[in-house]
Amino acid sequence: MFRADREELAGKRALVTGGTQGVGAAIVSRLSAAGAKVATTARSERPSSDASDLFVQADVTTSDGVITLSRAVLERYGGLDILVHNVGGSGAPAGGFSALTDEEWQRELDLNLLAAVRLDRALLPKMLSQRSGVIIHVTSIQRVLPLYDATLAYAAAKAALATYSKGLANEVGPKGVRVMAVAPGFTETTAAYHLILRLADERGVDENAARQGLMDSLGGIPIGRPNRPEEVAELIAFLVSDRAATIHGAEYVIDGGTVPTV
Repeated sequence: MFRADREELAGKRALVTGGTQGVGAAIVSRLSAAGAKVATTARSERPSSDASDLFVQADVTTSDGVITLSRAVLERYGGLDILVHNVGGSGAPAGGFSALTDEEWQRELDLNLLAAVRLDRALLPKMLSQRSGVIIHVTSIQRVLPLYDATLAYAAAKAALATYSKGLANEVGPKGVRVMAVAPGFTETTAAYHLILRLADERGVDENAARQGLMDSLGGIPIGRPNRPEEVAELIAFLVSDRAATIHGAEYVIDGGTVPTV
């Protein structure tokens, strides 16, 4: 567990999308521990474990959901200092390119690219008017290591998000807003841990062997284990803080060494 300085983000207003579970919940908890007021959103009802200051039930894959969320945030906070686009994922079927219909491509783009684009369009103007703010786009190492059988559309959408993030950084950096991307590798969330247990049961092996098999299928992790959600949250907490005041326009990979390139 990392220790947070309760004053580091005191008075800051933050929004973390997809912040009720997994990495998103860890980000909400970490920014809150540093003194920020943190809003979050999900399509489902607010879970009892949610630690956010403001929860808005909305589907940010739709224009209407983005409008609902941005209005609620602006009404409560009047603007934002930190915006973390964490929401993402893939529900497309396996089977390679031929298994992906137009509808499935659109769903992946709406979730992994356009949700961020639309929210930036709604909330960035306030940051520009105050000439300060930080935006984090959570991408994925799959943008450079796409798994063609199961997550091709997801990987393509995350690659587009990284390119969009860099272009946005070039535009708004001179106007006082920092923009960065964070690309996690395999992260052992609660959902991922349940997958490991299911694989162990199906294959008749123990938990460690199932975890290793999953890591091997992703190309291996040199440090020998997946990320923990709080480790990804710690990187993001650093990047949105004044400690990272001159970091801008970059993508930070946190993957235990999975990507085999410099």
